Parts: sequence; C-alpha cells; structure tokens
Amino acid sequence: MIKISSLINILKKNNSNFFTGVPDSVLKELSVFLQNKKKKTHIIATNEGSAVSIGIGHYLSTKKIPCVYMQNSGLSNALNPLISIAHHKVYSIPLILIIGWRGSPRLKDEPQHNVKGKITEKILKLLNIKYTIIRSNKDLKKFDKQIKIAKKNKSIVACLIENGTLEKSKKIIKKKDYFNLDKELFFKTLLENIKSNTKIISSTGFNSRELMYIRQKYNYKKSKDFYMVGGMGHTSSVAFGYSLQSKKKIICIDGDGSFLMHLGAIKTLGTFAEKNLKYILLNNNIHDSVGGQSTYTKNIDLKNFSKSLGFRKFFVIKNKKNLKINLNNFINSRNLSFLEVRVSNNKIKKLPRPKDLIQIKSQFMK
Repeated sequence: MIKISSLINILKKNNSNFFTGVPDSVLKELSVFLQNKKKKTHIIATNEGSAVSIGIGHYLSTKKIPCVYMQNSGLSNALNPLISIAHHKVYSIPLILIIGWRGSPRLKDEPQHNVKGKITEKILKLLNIKYTIIRSNKDLKKFDKQIKIAKKNKSIVACLIENGTLEKSKKIIKKKDYFNLDKELFFKTLLENIKSNTKIISSTGFNSRELMYIRQKYNYKKSKDFYMVGGMGHTSSVAFGYSLQSKKKIICIDGDGSFLMHLGAIKTLGTFAEKNLKYILLNNNIHDSVGGQSTYTKNIDLKNFSKSLGFRKFFVIKNKKNLKINLNNFINSRNLSFLEVRVSNNKIKKLPRPKDLIQIKSQFMK
C-alpha cells in the first residue's frame, strides 16, 4: 500500500500544489488530504472536462503544472479539452492526471466498470499520455521521472491507482447533514403513492441502490425501475428520451452531483419535455457515495432557476411534515414539474448493488 503523503511529496517536489477534479471512491484518501486546502489551491469541479479546463487555466496563469483527479469512468468527459486544448500537438499544456482505476483487470469490480477498466490503458496510449500504474514506492519514483519529463516537454502525464492501493488515513471527511429528511422515508412514501404503470429512472451512486433496497425491503411491486449504475450526469437525458415516446408517467430521480455534472441537459428537458415527465432532485449537498465532499447545491435558488429553464411548477419538500400530501401534489401536477427534496445523507448500511443489468433492462421495458 502507498501512503498518500508519499504521492503528495512527489507532487510538491515538482512544484505542483494546485488540485482540481471530481471526487472518486478509489481516491478517498486524496480527498481527505485536500479537504482543508485553501479555496485557491483546490477546486471540486462538476465534471472531469471542467476540471481539466480549470487546470489549463491555472497553468496559463502560473506556469505551474496542476494536478487533475478523476475516476477512469470520467476520463471520457475529459477527452475534449485533453485532445483539443492541452495535447502537445495543440497548445502543449502540461497536466498531471491522478486517475482512480475502477474495473482494473486485476481486481473484481461492478459490471459497469469492467469495460472501461479494460480499455483505460489503451485510451491513455491512444492519447500519447505517458502513465504509471502506482502499486509500490518504486512506481512513485518512476512517476516522479515522468512528471519531470512532462514538465520539460510540456506534455500530459498520468498515474493509475487501483482500489485499495492508498493506505487509509486516520483522518476522515465528516459528512455533514445539511438537511434532515430521511431518504428511506421519502423513497417509501414515493413507492407507496405512485401508480402501477409508472416508470422510475434513478441516478448513479446511492440513489439507485437505496431505491432498489427499499423496493426489496418492503416488497413494493408497483412501477418499474431503471438504475443508472453508470453515466453520472445523464439521468435526466435518459428519462427525457424515454418520455418522448411514452404516454406513461416517468419519474426521474436525480442527485445533486449528477444534476450539476451536465447541467445543460436540464435546459433541454425543460424546453422540450411533456407533462408526463416528473423531475425529482434529491439534494443533500454532498457527493455522498464517494466521501461526502460538498456539491454547494444548497446555495442555488432552485425555484427561480427551474422556472427559468422551462419547468411550469416547482415543489420543495424539506421535512416529513405533510410529506405524503406534498408528494402527491407533485405527482398529480398537470404541468412539467420540478421537485427538490432536501434529504439527509444515506443511513443504510451495506446497500445492495444492481447485479443482473440485462434482466433489469428487460423488466423495465415490459
């Protein structure tokens, strides 16, 4: 195992002290280290492409090579600025990419990570990005040499870090509860009050796993779910695409991190969606499933924002008082509606994960 301090020291030696990225479960120890850094030295981005672009701006301002962290699933989000701006054949801007490697062929992982995991190295090679798989202190020394070459040649360099590589820190990120409505209570009330032919499409992370858990725990059979086990930020688009060709009621359950990742998609939904689509934002103001880093969503005026995007009605649920009444008012609304639910963090231990994804798809499409 590698101490996070050993990795940080390599970066410091190379005068790299600016971090930006999207939180990742494999890189939790990096998040622990970064949580107390000043605002000007660490920025949590909404998506990986934005993180790369922030890093590019940092280099243009300071001539110092930035560190951009992400999960390998988000590497695709980063391809545009990596290829069309930072690439050595374009503007030749040096960057250090710290990539959490889900789906590494050496390790067992969830099905949504396996395909990307197998081709992650191929993508880096295709981009002509030199990289090191960090598994030992010897690998850190190799990475140090690659960073020095990248600085000299003004090129991009990366490291891949597998799950369990970073030694766990004694420090933890304390997940702050910004709101107090229990998510289990909300999901239970929702599943009890929707019609049988309703379709639910839920975002990646805890939302889909919690929905599946509640449905199994209480044996709710009304409605059918499609769990977005991957594709963070694309939940609203999948729900919108489904709703265009269906007269059934479609409920999109999104999370605040997913909502922010591809925010422009909500504008498309607000402009073109019909009233059969209902959008629910479960807002707890944190990246709950990858460590508890803030999303800063609590500062958005979602009522005025949603209406400016084309939603005709806005609802908000802040606590369990009149929960059923408020939820039914939203469900039965005859307009394109946006519901913000201010929920607490996940309290359920050992959440199940969707396994047979083909069967889930088949059941949903019946």
